[in-house]
Amino acid sequence: MLEGYTVATRLPAQDLDRARTWYAEKLGLTPTEERPGGLLYRCGDNTKFALFASRGEPSGSHTQMAFTVDGLPAVMAELRGRGVVFEEYDYTVDGIADIDGNYPSAGTGERGAWFFDSEGNMIGIGQPI
Repeated sequence: MLEGYTVATRLPAQDLDRARTWYAEKLGLTPTEERPGGLLYRCGDNTKFALFASRGEPSGSHTQMAFTVDGLPAVMAELRGRGVVFEEYDYTVDGIADIDGNYPSAGTGERGAWFFDSEGNMIGIGQPI
């Protein structure tokens, strides 16, 4: 039923000003719209996400938003240069995991990496392989 509609991510922020600064400095993103209690960001292919003021805390135990990128190691190097710290797990090497079958229709997998934003939201970046 919903397959023909757009979808967007909403991420909680306990401190919206801190989050705005973090997303600008670390990810190079500027809100395209601002509303009381919320910031809207537009990204590639007309995708978008919002940060909203919230007293709740994110679980941080799963990926809450992910970007698909080209050249994962180069993107990671640039983000590290901006101060982003990538998570290390027993299945990562230098912060990168090889994930089989994430794109079964293409018969491929993905390389992925994860980091936390200033509000404890887990963000992923991935590259189909």
